[in-house]
Amino acid sequence: MAAELVRGQNHPLPQTRLEIRISAGNPIVAGATLGDERGTVHGAEWVAHPASPQLAGIEVPKQAAAAHRLAIDLDAMPEHIHRVTVLLALPTGVGGPARFGAMAAPFVAVTGLDGTEIARYTVTDLDTESAVAALELYRRQGAWKVRAVGQGYAGGLAAMLHDQGLEQGTDLAARIEEAVARGMARSVAQPPPRPEGDGRVRTAAAGGGTDPAPAKPPTPPQQSQDTPPAGGPIDYEHPGRRTAAPPTPPPAVPPAAPGQPAQPVAGDASGWTMDERLYNQVWGMFEDLARTTAAYRSAVDFAESRMEQELDRVLSDPRTRVGPAADSARAEARDKYTDLVEQAREALERDLRQLTAEAEVVEPALPPAYARWDSPVWQAYQVPMEIPMAVRLGDLHLPERPDLRIPMLVRLPLERGLWIDAGRSGAYDEGAVDSGELRRLAADAAVAIAARLLAVYPAGEFSVHVIDPAGSAAGSFAPLVESGALAEPPAAGAQGVSSVLAALTQRVDLVQMAVRSGATDALPPDLDTAEQLLIVHDFPHGFDDRAVTQLRYLADEGPSVGVHLMMVADREDARAYGPVLDPLWRSLLRLTPVAEDHLADPWVGHAWTYEPSLVPSGSRVLGQVLGEVGRAVRARQSYGS
Repeated sequence: MAAELVRGQNHPLPQTRLEIRISAGNPIVAGATLGDERGTVHGAEWVAHPASPQLAGIEVPKQAAAAHRLAIDLDAMPEHIHRVTVLLALPTGVGGPARFGAMAAPFVAVTGLDGTEIARYTVTDLDTESAVAALELYRRQGAWKVRAVGQGYAGGLAAMLHDQGLEQGTDLAARIEEAVARGMARSVAQPPPRPEGDGRVRTAAAGGGTDPAPAKPPTPPQQSQDTPPAGGPIDYEHPGRRTAAPPTPPPAVPPAAPGQPAQPVAGDASGWTMDERLYNQVWGMFEDLARTTAAYRSAVDFAESRMEQELDRVLSDPRTRVGPAADSARAEARDKYTDLVEQAREALERDLRQLTAEAEVVEPALPPAYARWDSPVWQAYQVPMEIPMAVRLGDLHLPERPDLRIPMLVRLPLERGLWIDAGRSGAYDEGAVDSGELRRLAADAAVAIAARLLAVYPAGEFSVHVIDPAGSAAGSFAPLVESGALAEPPAAGAQGVSSVLAALTQRVDLVQMAVRSGATDALPPDLDTAEQLLIVHDFPHGFDDRAVTQLRYLADEGPSVGVHLMMVADREDARAYGPVLDPLWRSLLRLTPVAEDHLADPWVGHAWTYEPSLVPSGSRVLGQVLGEVGRAVRARQSYGS
């Protein structure tokens, strides 16, 4: 039975090859420092962190996540290392909690490679601290022990590293935060916590492959439909939120027979509306696939490690190194490996079959905001009266089952800008698509996303502006122009760039001042209070230094007051600006016009393959939908005049 540690308590470690499993309610950074007999860290090379995740005997995750696994081999530690301190920190500048006291207490467990817990510790009594030394593994008289530390630091990583004797702690903390920010820019946002009573069947838990994280707090109270929005008539929070926990829907089909998997039902998650239930169900499928795949990969890693250990024992003894006994031992080790992998694969396939059956039921039931462009739901499209919870930006899948696609849903209003990468990087170099085709596909992907956003908002509550300085994407933007869905024609040339940026910058300034002063009634009557999307194509062509500064301002300040940015650009084209634009790129969610495995989940950090949601070739659905949007906008304008 695992030892439940309290602060200051220690416990012997029966083995030296370990995992440190960490769970938290929000994405956190995990790392480790290596110390001498006094616990002193003598240099940056003694710290394992996201920018340098591997040291002798230890490997840590490369990015912030709500769940982590650290691999540790104490036998591989250099002789001068006597202490391994597991550190946790909150990422900065990503909109999450700024102190541990504002989130659920982190949970840390020391386990064997087979997942058997040795000791566990819940890091409690934290308040203003943004970094904490959670556990330490220390060498005492030739044996290793674990101690619960729980020492927090309000000064963050820099203060923690300085406390352990690292003189360059401030510089290293900045490097770690930079690496984490780059990783967060590639991450899929974490879904909302599941409320108690969620009726979904946890496929990963059913498979027995992963330890469940500590219970997350219920979704915080949100704005009621009957409560007037704070701050006057402008409210850029998501509409229609309730103040009570959503109900769990009654089962639509009889429960499954004992020993049989539950029959999938569209909308069987918790929620007030079908829209919310489907949203939660899709996120549940995403989480299930992440966790069951992690369980499978962990089981395969364990099988490989066990086989290596058994083969090492055979080879280490001269009496069994050669001969029939050695051959038999090797064959037995390989057979055990094969059996373990087959068992893990069977559990994975069982879970994947359940998820595939669920996806086949859920996909046809999705509303336009969540549906693929080839879904029949678009054929009966009508301009909605309410804003949905989220919008689909594409599909995600893992190599274990490429045909199992999970919709990538992003909450509305958008909390960060989007970047459609038109450059050749990553998987692009492996394909036969040339640079010109990539740029065309990137513009088409931007138009598809913009059209979907226009289609899922009520008429007049979402406006799109386009900057295309050279007019190089006129063909891609033609459906937006011809339908009348654009607020104005695409801006061309340096003057057009300056005019659009000046107008949107002024709008952000005015709304920010009005909201902060509580005087939204004093806004100019001709100010468009609808959500705004600015599409910038072919950046930085047509941009001077002033325009670049305005663009960065819109990216940072715009989302909070309803102005959102979508960049269609090749980062290499802007290399002349050097590191000045690095914060801009990191602040945007990077998407690609072709499939690429660059996104990560917030639990175990799988590399998910993202595929854009493009309109099928030859389909007229885009023109039909935008035509309806344009007619609704014109009718609203005519009624208003």
